Amino acid sequence: MLMKYKLTIKILLVAILLLLTGCRRTPEVEYTKYSKSFFDTFDTLTQVIAYTKSEEEFNQYYEQIHTRFIELHRLFDIYNNYTGINNVKTINDNAGIKPVQVEQEIIDLILFAKEWHEKTGGKMNIAMGAVLSIWHDYRTKAIDFPEKAELPPLEKLKNAAKHTDLDQVIIDTEKRTVYLADKNMRLDVGGIAKGFATEIVAQEVMAAGLTSGIISAGGNIRTIGSPLDGVRKHWSIGIQNPNESIVSENGVLETVFVSDASVVSSGDYQRYFIYQGKKYHHIIDPDTLMPGENYRAVTVVAEDSGLADFMSTELFLLPFTESLALAEKTEGVEALWVMKDGSVRTTEGLKAIMKSEGASNSLKK
Repeated sequence: MLMKYKLTIKILLVAILLLLTGCRRTPEVEYTKYSKSFFDTFDTLTQVIAYTKSEEEFNQYYEQIHTRFIELHRLFDIYNNYTGINNVKTINDNAGIKPVQVEQEIIDLILFAKEWHEKTGGKMNIAMGAVLSIWHDYRTKAIDFPEKAELPPLEKLKNAAKHTDLDQVIIDTEKRTVYLADKNMRLDVGGIAKGFATEIVAQEVMAAGLTSGIISAGGNIRTIGSPLDGVRKHWSIGIQNPNESIVSENGVLETVFVSDASVVSSGDYQRYFIYQGKKYHHIIDPDTLMPGENYRAVTVVAEDSGLADFMSTELFLLPFTESLALAEKTEGVEALWVMKDGSVRTTEGLKAIMKSEGASNSLKK
Protein backbone atom coordinates (compact mmCIF):
# COMPACT_ATOMS: atom_id res chain seq x y z
CA MET A 1 0.00 0.00 0.00
CA LEU A 2 2.35 2.67 -1.21
CA MET A 3 1.32 6.18 -0.19
CA LYS A 4 2.82 9.31 -1.74
CA TYR A 5 1.74 11.72 0.91
CA LYS A 6 4.01 12.71 3.77
CA LEU A 7 3.61 10.44 6.75
CA THR A 8 2.88 12.04 10.10
CA ILE A 9 3.22 10.01 13.27
CA LYS A 10 0.04 10.41 15.26
CA ILE A 11 1.26 9.74 18.78
CA LEU A 12 4.59 10.51 20.39
CA LEU A 13 6.11 8.01 22.78
CA VAL A 14 7.26 10.08 25.71
CA ALA A 15 10.20 9.11 27.90
CA ILE A 16 10.51 5.58 26.55
CA LEU A 17 12.21 6.85 23.41
CA LEU A 18 14.72 8.99 25.31
CA LEU A 19 16.85 6.05 26.37
CA LEU A 20 17.81 3.11 24.21
CA THR A 21 18.68 0.92 27.15
CA GLY A 22 17.66 0.60 30.76
CA CYS A 23 17.80 -2.14 33.36
CA ARG A 24 15.78 -3.56 36.14
CA ARG A 25 17.88 -5.72 38.44
CA THR A 26 16.46 -8.40 40.68
CA PRO A 27 18.39 -11.07 42.59
CA GLU A 28 17.88 -13.46 39.66
CA VAL A 29 17.20 -11.49 36.50
CA GLU A 30 18.44 -8.39 34.72
CA TYR A 31 16.18 -6.95 32.04
CA THR A 32 17.55 -4.71 29.33
CA LYS A 33 15.57 -2.39 27.10
CA TYR A 34 16.04 -2.84 23.34
CA SER A 35 14.52 -1.00 20.41
CA LYS A 36 14.33 -1.69 16.68
CA SER A 37 12.22 -0.41 13.75
CA PHE A 38 11.02 -1.37 10.29
CA PHE A 39 9.40 0.64 7.52
CA ASP A 40 8.09 -1.92 5.06
CA THR A 41 4.53 -2.54 6.24
CA PHE A 42 1.34 -0.45 6.33
CA ASP A 43 3.19 2.54 4.82
CA THR A 44 4.49 3.60 8.18
CA LEU A 45 7.35 3.31 10.64
CA THR A 46 6.81 0.52 13.13
CA GLN A 47 8.90 0.54 16.28
CA VAL A 48 9.32 -2.38 18.66
CA ILE A 49 10.52 -1.71 22.20
CA ALA A 50 10.90 -4.46 24.78
CA TYR A 51 12.58 -5.40 28.04
CA THR A 52 14.17 -8.82 27.70
CA LYS A 53 16.87 -10.86 29.39
CA SER A 54 19.17 -10.72 26.36
CA GLU A 55 19.53 -9.13 22.95
CA GLU A 56 19.11 -12.56 21.39
CA GLU A 57 15.74 -12.95 23.07
CA PHE A 58 14.69 -9.48 21.90
CA ASN A 59 15.72 -10.23 18.32
CA GLN A 60 13.60 -13.39 18.32
CA TYR A 61 10.52 -11.41 19.33
CA TYR A 62 11.39 -8.65 16.86
CA GLU A 63 11.69 -11.08 13.94
CA GLN A 64 8.39 -12.71 14.89
CA ILE A 65 6.69 -9.31 14.97
CA HIS A 66 8.25 -8.11 11.71
CA THR A 67 7.47 -11.31 9.81
CA ARG A 68 3.86 -11.32 10.99
CA PHE A 69 3.35 -7.66 10.09
CA ILE A 70 4.56 -8.40 6.55
CA GLU A 71 2.02 -11.24 6.26
CA LEU A 72 -0.85 -9.11 7.55
CA HIS A 73 0.15 -6.12 5.42
CA ARG A 74 -0.15 -8.28 2.32
CA LEU A 75 -3.48 -9.78 3.38
CA PHE A 76 -5.09 -6.40 4.14
CA ASP A 77 -3.58 -4.59 1.13
CA ILE A 78 -6.12 -2.96 -1.21
CA TYR A 79 -3.63 -1.73 -3.81
CA ASN A 80 -1.26 -4.59 -4.65
CA ASN A 81 -1.36 -8.24 -5.72
CA TYR A 82 0.97 -10.88 -4.26
CA THR A 83 1.74 -14.26 -5.80
CA GLY A 84 -0.23 -17.05 -4.13
CA ILE A 85 -2.22 -14.71 -1.90
CA ASN A 86 -5.88 -13.77 -2.00
CA ASN A 87 -6.09 -10.44 -0.20
CA VAL A 88 -8.57 -7.59 0.17
CA LYS A 89 -7.64 -6.36 -3.31
CA THR A 90 -8.54 -9.80 -4.67
CA ILE A 91 -11.97 -9.48 -3.07
CA ASN A 92 -12.44 -6.05 -4.66
CA ASP A 93 -11.28 -7.30 -8.06
CA ASN A 94 -13.94 -10.00 -7.94
CA ALA A 95 -16.84 -7.78 -6.85
CA GLY A 96 -20.03 -8.99 -8.51
CA ILE A 97 -18.15 -11.89 -10.09
CA LYS A 98 -17.48 -14.61 -7.52
CA PRO A 99 -16.73 -15.33 -3.87
CA VAL A 100 -13.05 -15.31 -2.95
CA GLN A 101 -11.54 -17.77 -0.48
CA VAL A 102 -9.29 -15.92 1.96
CA GLU A 103 -7.27 -16.46 5.11
CA GLN A 104 -9.06 -16.43 8.45
CA GLU A 105 -7.49 -13.08 9.41
CA ILE A 106 -9.44 -11.34 6.63
CA ILE A 107 -12.68 -13.03 7.69
CA ASP A 108 -12.04 -11.96 11.29
CA LEU A 109 -11.27 -8.38 10.25
CA ILE A 110 -14.47 -8.01 8.20
CA LEU A 111 -16.65 -9.63 10.86
CA PHE A 112 -15.10 -7.35 13.51
CA ALA A 113 -15.74 -4.27 11.36
CA LYS A 114 -19.34 -5.31 10.63
CA GLU A 115 -20.04 -6.05 14.29
CA TRP A 116 -18.81 -2.65 15.48
CA HIS A 117 -20.50 -0.87 12.59
CA GLU A 118 -23.81 -2.24 13.90
CA LYS A 119 -22.98 -1.49 17.54
CA THR A 120 -22.01 2.13 16.94
CA GLY A 121 -24.55 3.23 14.39
CA GLY A 122 -22.31 3.17 11.40
CA LYS A 123 -20.07 6.14 10.55
CA MET A 124 -17.01 3.91 10.25
CA ASN A 125 -17.75 1.69 7.23
CA ILE A 126 -15.19 -0.53 5.49
CA ALA A 127 -17.51 -0.67 2.44
CA MET A 128 -16.78 3.02 1.69
CA GLY A 129 -13.99 2.07 -0.72
CA ALA A 130 -15.71 3.43 -3.84
CA VAL A 131 -15.88 6.88 -2.23
CA LEU A 132 -12.50 6.77 -0.50
CA SER A 133 -10.70 5.71 -3.69
CA ILE A 134 -11.91 8.90 -5.38
CA TRP A 135 -10.63 11.02 -2.53
CA HIS A 136 -7.36 9.07 -2.54
CA ASP A 137 -6.79 9.82 -6.23
CA TYR A 138 -7.55 13.53 -5.87
CA ARG A 139 -5.42 13.78 -2.72
CA THR A 140 -2.46 12.05 -4.37
CA LYS A 141 -2.69 14.30 -7.42
CA ALA A 142 -2.89 17.42 -5.23
CA ILE A 143 0.16 16.41 -3.20
CA ASP A 144 2.22 15.51 -6.27
CA PHE A 145 1.05 18.52 -8.29
CA PRO A 146 -0.22 21.24 -5.91
CA GLU A 147 -0.93 23.60 -8.77
CA LYS A 148 -3.46 21.06 -10.12
CA ALA A 149 -5.27 20.52 -6.80
CA GLU A 150 -9.03 20.25 -7.03
CA LEU A 151 -11.94 18.67 -5.17
CA PRO A 152 -13.77 15.56 -6.33
CA PRO A 153 -17.09 16.48 -7.99
CA LEU A 154 -19.89 15.95 -5.49
CA GLU A 155 -22.00 14.12 -8.07
CA LYS A 156 -19.18 11.64 -8.62
CA LEU A 157 -18.97 11.05 -4.86
CA LYS A 158 -22.75 10.62 -4.59
CA ASN A 159 -22.74 8.00 -7.34
CA ALA A 160 -19.96 6.10 -5.58
CA ALA A 161 -21.84 6.33 -2.26
CA LYS A 162 -24.63 4.24 -3.77
CA HIS A 163 -22.27 1.27 -3.53
CA THR A 164 -21.39 1.31 0.18
CA ASP A 165 -24.00 -1.00 1.71
CA LEU A 166 -22.13 -3.20 4.15
CA ASP A 167 -24.91 -5.79 3.91
CA GLN A 168 -23.69 -6.50 0.37
CA VAL A 169 -20.49 -7.94 1.86
CA ILE A 170 -21.37 -11.64 2.02
CA ILE A 171 -19.25 -13.90 4.23
CA ASP A 172 -19.35 -17.68 4.29
CA THR A 173 -17.48 -18.63 7.46
CA GLU A 174 -17.49 -22.34 6.69
CA LYS A 175 -16.07 -22.00 3.19
CA ARG A 176 -14.05 -18.98 4.35
CA THR A 177 -15.13 -16.84 1.41
CA VAL A 178 -15.98 -13.16 0.93
CA TYR A 179 -18.23 -11.95 -1.88
CA LEU A 180 -19.16 -8.38 -2.77
CA ALA A 181 -22.63 -8.70 -4.24
CA ASP A 182 -22.47 -5.17 -5.66
CA LYS A 183 -20.06 -5.15 -8.62
CA ASN A 184 -19.23 -1.47 -8.00
CA MET A 185 -18.46 -1.92 -4.31
CA ARG A 186 -14.93 -1.73 -2.94
CA LEU A 187 -13.64 -2.48 0.54
CA ASP A 188 -11.26 -0.04 2.20
CA VAL A 189 -9.96 -1.35 5.53
CA GLY A 190 -7.54 1.52 6.12
CA GLY A 191 -9.48 2.76 9.14
CA ILE A 192 -9.00 -0.47 11.04
CA ALA A 193 -6.37 -2.71 9.40
CA LYS A 194 -3.29 -1.35 11.16
CA GLY A 195 -4.85 -1.52 14.61
CA PHE A 196 -6.36 -4.94 13.94
CA ALA A 197 -3.00 -6.25 12.74
CA THR A 198 -1.21 -4.75 15.72
CA GLU A 199 -3.56 -6.54 18.11
CA ILE A 200 -3.03 -9.88 16.35
CA VAL A 201 0.73 -9.47 16.56
CA ALA A 202 0.61 -8.35 20.19
CA GLN A 203 -1.45 -11.36 21.23
CA GLU A 204 0.85 -13.75 19.38
CA VAL A 205 4.08 -12.31 20.75
CA MET A 206 2.65 -12.37 24.28
CA ALA A 207 1.76 -16.04 23.78
CA ALA A 208 5.38 -16.55 22.74
CA GLY A 209 6.55 -15.16 26.08
CA LEU A 210 7.05 -11.38 25.80
CA THR A 211 5.91 -9.70 29.02
CA SER A 212 7.14 -6.11 28.66
CA GLY A 213 7.10 -4.08 25.47
CA ILE A 214 5.50 -1.70 23.02
CA ILE A 215 4.52 -2.08 19.38
CA SER A 216 4.12 1.33 17.80
CA ALA A 217 2.74 0.94 14.27
CA GLY A 218 2.82 4.48 12.98
CA GLY A 219 1.21 5.77 16.11
CA ASN A 220 -1.10 2.80 16.77
CA ILE A 221 0.41 2.10 20.16
CA ARG A 222 -0.06 -1.31 21.80
CA THR A 223 1.61 -1.74 25.17
CA ILE A 224 2.43 -5.12 26.68
CA GLY A 225 2.76 -5.37 30.44
CA SER A 226 4.71 -2.62 32.19
CA PRO A 227 8.25 -1.26 31.69
CA LEU A 228 10.73 -3.38 33.64
CA ASP A 229 13.03 -0.51 34.57
CA GLY A 230 12.38 -0.47 38.31
CA VAL A 231 11.17 3.13 38.03
CA ARG A 232 7.83 3.24 36.19
CA LYS A 233 4.70 1.24 36.83
CA HIS A 234 3.15 2.12 33.46
CA TRP A 235 4.22 3.18 29.98
CA SER A 236 4.12 6.93 29.39
CA ILE A 237 2.39 7.71 26.09
CA GLY A 238 2.31 11.25 24.77
CA ILE A 239 -0.59 12.51 22.67
CA GLN A 240 0.42 14.88 19.89
CA ASN A 241 -0.72 18.48 19.84
CA PRO A 242 -2.29 18.83 16.35
CA ASN A 243 -1.20 22.47 16.20
CA GLU A 244 2.48 21.67 16.70
CA SER A 245 5.21 19.60 15.13
CA ILE A 246 5.67 16.34 16.98
CA VAL A 247 9.29 17.20 17.74
CA SER A 248 8.61 20.77 18.87
CA GLU A 249 8.71 21.99 22.46
CA ASN A 250 4.91 22.00 22.66
CA GLY A 251 4.44 18.89 20.54
CA VAL A 252 2.95 16.84 23.38
CA LEU A 253 -0.58 17.85 24.32
CA GLU A 254 -1.13 15.31 27.07
CA THR A 255 0.52 12.23 28.55
CA VAL A 256 -1.40 9.12 29.58
CA PHE A 257 -0.06 6.22 31.65
CA VAL A 258 -1.10 2.75 30.46
CA SER A 259 -0.28 -0.94 30.76
CA ASP A 260 -1.64 -3.72 28.54
CA ALA A 261 -3.59 -1.16 26.53
CA SER A 262 -3.69 0.63 23.18
CA VAL A 263 -3.63 4.34 22.37
CA VAL A 264 -4.73 5.40 18.88
CA SER A 265 -5.45 8.83 17.40
CA SER A 266 -7.24 10.14 14.33
CA GLY A 267 -6.82 13.74 13.23
CA ASP A 268 -7.03 16.34 10.50
CA TYR A 269 -3.27 16.95 10.68
CA GLN A 270 -2.41 13.65 9.01
CA ARG A 271 -3.08 12.81 5.35
CA TYR A 272 -4.35 15.96 3.70
CA PHE A 273 -3.97 18.40 0.84
CA ILE A 274 -4.59 22.12 0.46
CA TYR A 275 -7.09 23.55 -2.00
CA GLN A 276 -7.79 27.28 -2.19
CA GLY A 277 -6.23 27.75 1.23
CA LYS A 278 -8.31 25.06 2.99
CA LYS A 279 -7.10 21.73 4.30
CA TYR A 280 -8.87 18.55 3.16
CA HIS A 281 -7.90 15.50 5.22
CA HIS A 282 -8.56 11.80 4.72
CA ILE A 283 -11.30 11.02 7.26
CA ILE A 284 -14.45 11.18 5.16
CA ASP A 285 -17.94 11.51 6.64
CA PRO A 286 -20.27 9.03 4.88
CA ASP A 287 -23.18 11.47 5.23
CA THR A 288 -21.57 14.57 3.73
CA LEU A 289 -18.95 12.67 1.65
CA MET A 290 -16.51 15.38 2.77
CA PRO A 291 -13.79 15.37 5.44
CA GLY A 292 -15.19 15.44 8.99
CA GLU A 293 -15.05 18.88 10.58
CA ASN A 294 -16.03 18.30 14.20
CA TYR A 295 -12.53 18.16 15.74
CA ARG A 296 -8.81 18.56 15.21
CA ALA A 297 -8.14 15.10 16.65
CA VAL A 298 -9.58 12.25 18.70
CA THR A 299 -7.53 9.82 20.78
CA VAL A 300 -8.91 6.53 22.08
CA VAL A 301 -7.52 4.35 24.86
CA ALA A 302 -8.75 0.75 24.88
CA GLU A 303 -7.25 -2.66 25.56
CA ASP A 304 -7.80 -3.90 22.00
CA SER A 305 -5.85 -2.03 19.32
CA GLY A 306 -8.36 -2.91 16.59
CA LEU A 307 -11.20 -1.45 18.64
CA ALA A 308 -9.16 1.66 19.48
CA ASP A 309 -8.41 2.17 15.77
CA PHE A 310 -12.07 1.71 14.79
CA MET A 311 -13.39 3.96 17.54
CA SER A 312 -10.92 6.78 16.90
CA THR A 313 -12.44 7.19 13.43
CA GLU A 314 -16.03 6.64 14.57
CA LEU A 315 -15.77 9.21 17.36
CA PHE A 316 -14.02 11.68 15.05
CA LEU A 317 -17.00 11.68 12.67
CA LEU A 318 -19.74 12.12 15.28
CA PRO A 319 -20.87 15.46 16.77
CA PHE A 320 -19.52 15.85 20.28
CA THR A 321 -22.68 15.05 22.23
CA GLU A 322 -23.10 11.78 20.30
CA SER A 323 -19.37 11.07 20.31
CA LEU A 324 -19.09 11.47 24.07
CA ALA A 325 -22.21 9.37 24.69
CA LEU A 326 -20.85 6.54 22.53
CA ALA A 327 -17.46 6.58 24.23
CA GLU A 328 -19.02 6.68 27.70
CA LYS A 329 -21.32 3.70 27.01
CA THR A 330 -18.70 1.52 25.29
CA GLU A 331 -17.07 -0.66 27.92
CA GLY A 332 -13.30 -0.36 28.13
CA VAL A 333 -13.10 2.76 25.94
CA GLU A 334 -11.84 6.17 27.06
CA ALA A 335 -11.32 9.15 24.77
CA LEU A 336 -9.86 12.62 24.37
CA TRP A 337 -11.14 15.18 21.87
CA VAL A 338 -9.18 18.19 20.61
CA MET A 339 -11.88 20.62 19.56
CA LYS A 340 -11.65 22.98 16.59
CA ASP A 341 -10.74 25.86 18.90
CA GLY A 342 -7.92 23.83 20.47
CA SER A 343 -9.72 23.11 23.74
CA VAL A 344 -9.64 19.56 25.12
CA ARG A 345 -12.53 17.39 26.29
CA THR A 346 -12.25 13.90 27.75
CA THR A 347 -14.31 11.06 29.11
CA GLU A 348 -14.43 11.06 32.88
CA GLY A 349 -12.57 7.77 33.10
CA LEU A 350 -9.58 9.02 31.12
CA LYS A 351 -8.72 11.57 33.82
CA ALA A 352 -7.50 8.79 36.11
CA ILE A 353 -4.54 8.12 33.78
CA MET A 354 -3.81 11.69 32.60
CA LYS A 355 -0.66 13.44 33.76
CA SER A 356 -2.41 16.83 33.78
CA GLU A 357 -4.99 15.42 36.20
CA GLY A 358 -2.33 14.30 38.65
CA ALA A 359 -1.88 10.69 37.61
CA SER A 360 1.49 9.27 38.64
CA ASN A 361 3.74 6.81 36.91
CA SER A 362 6.31 6.26 39.62
CA LEU A 363 6.80 3.03 41.51
CA LYS A 364 7.81 5.10 44.51
CA LYS A 365 5.04 6.14 46.83
